[in-house]
Amino acid sequence: MNCDLDIKNAVEVLRKGGVILYPTDTIWGIGCDATNPEAVKRVYEIKKREDSKALICLVDSADRMQRYFRNVPDVAWDLVDYATKPLTLILDDAVNIAPNLLAEDGSLGIRVTHEEFSRQMCYRFQKAIVSTSANISGEPSPQNFYDISDEIKNQVDYIVSFRRGEKTKAQPSQIIKLAKDGAVKIIRG
Repeated sequence: MNCDLDIKNAVEVLRKGGVILYPTDTIWGIGCDATNPEAVKRVYEIKKREDSKALICLVDSADRMQRYFRNVPDVAWDLVDYATKPLTLILDDAVNIAPNLLAEDGSLGIRVTHEEFSRQMCYRFQKAIVSTSANISGEPSPQNFYDISDEIKNQVDYIVSFRRGEKTKAQPSQIIKLAKDGAVKIIRG
């Protein structure tokens, strides 16, 4: 299947409230429409994860990132611009997002993806897409498609074909929390 058709199919599933399995700028992820509480609930169920543990989202640009927060601290723009590897920012006062996606303090983890497939998919979907590791909560994150359990594969509505054959060792993103008061906390370096 060609990449454009794969993106088109994935976006159709997302628009219908479905859950997809897809490659990201880090590891393979389970995703859904980040504004759809029922789809987000299904992701938690697939991962067997408590909904008190927040999930992150992917967007295609810093401009789209801004749609999901009341205020983006200036330093966030610099971090996005100068990051040399995938960077997830946790920011306060999230808006326009499924409530069950937020942390208890109202913050949201978000990452601007620069990987071509996930960036194009986010662009065509025109909304944030949930991106959580394609594993059962507590189990190791899959390094590539072949490491994803059949249990996960059998529960999603669509599995992207693109990049299934890769055998590279993928790395999770850096995570930095930026608080309203200007405090910076490195969660994962």
